[in-house]
Amino acid sequence: MAYTYSLFVECRGSGSGDGAFPQHPAPAHGGVRRKLSGLPSQSNQEVLQIRFAPGLIFAGFRLRLCSMRTKSALLLLQFWLFISTLLASALCQAQDKGTTVAEPPVYTYRQEHDWDGIGKFYAGREIAHVMGHQAADWLERPEREDEEKPSLAVVSLKLKLGDVVADIGAGTGYYSRLLAGKIGTNGTVYAVEIQQEMLDILTNKMAQLNIHNVKPVLGTITDPRLPASSVDLILMVDVYHEFDHPYEMVGAMIKALKPGGRMVFVEFRGEDPKVPIKPLHKMTVAQVRKEMAQFPLKWIETIEVLPIQHIIIFRKG
Repeated sequence: MAYTYSLFVECRGSGSGDGAFPQHPAPAHGGVRRKLSGLPSQSNQEVLQIRFAPGLIFAGFRLRLCSMRTKSALLLLQFWLFISTLLASALCQAQDKGTTVAEPPVYTYRQEHDWDGIGKFYAGREIAHVMGHQAADWLERPEREDEEKPSLAVVSLKLKLGDVVADIGAGTGYYSRLLAGKIGTNGTVYAVEIQQEMLDILTNKMAQLNIHNVKPVLGTITDPRLPASSVDLILMVDVYHEFDHPYEMVGAMIKALKPGGRMVFVEFRGEDPKVPIKPLHKMTVAQVRKEMAQFPLKWIETIEVLPIQHIIIFRKG
C-alpha cells in the first residue's frame, strides 16, 4: 500500500500565543487517530500527532524555531519525520491486516469517475455510493406505494406460507413487513443490513407493529451472514448496484439459497432516461444478466409490472 505524507510546521514567536496550525479532519470512513508514544517531547520541539487512514497520513510537528538555528531545526525535523513515517507505516499496516478485504481480480479503479460513484468498477459498471441511514425517512415516504407499487412487487414473487426469505439491504424494513405478511407466522424473513442504525429502526418498527417473524441480521460488505442452504428467496430492492463487493456478495448469497432457490433483483430501469433516478442508481436488465452469468444462476424471467422498476428473477442451478 502506498502512503502520502504531508508535513505542516508552525513557527512560534517569542510573544504569547501559539499561532496557527493547519487543522485537518479525522478520516471519514474507518480512520484512526493516535498519538505517537515513545518519542521524546522537549521544550523546543513537540511531536503533535499522526492522523492516518489507509492511503493517507498527516504528520504534524510544532517547533519553536525562534530558539533554534534554521539548519538545526530542519535537520531535527527530517529526523522526526523519518521516525514518525516508520511508526505510522507500521501502525497502518497492522491495522490493515485486520480490516483489508482481499479482492479477486474482477474490479478496476479510476480516479476520474461519476460523482455518485465510488470509483470502483465491476463488469463495466461503476458501483454507486451507499445510501446512509440518515435518509431512512425517504424509504418510509407515504407516496412510495403510488410511485413504486411495492405491494404489487411482493405479490409478483408468488411466495408461499412458510417460505424463508432474505431481504438484503432491508433498510427500515419496508419490504420486510410486506414479505412477513405473505409467508405467514411459520415463515421467516431475514432482514439483512450492514448499518446497525438501520437495523435499530427496523427492529423498533417491527415491535410497534407486533411482527415477530422478521429476524434482523447484521451482515458485512462481503457476506450477508445467512445460514447455508436455508433460504427460498433472496430479494434485493434498489440495493445491488450499491454493493461494494458484488462478486463476493453474490457468491455468499448463492451459498445461502436452497437448491432451486430464487434470487430477485428489483432495480430502477436503466434503459429509461425518464425514470427520475440518478444513472448509477439504475440498472438495465442486460447489465444484471451480464453480472450474474458467471454464477450458477439461471435467468427465469423479468417481470415488468411496476411503474419504474424491473423485477429480474434467477434460480439457483
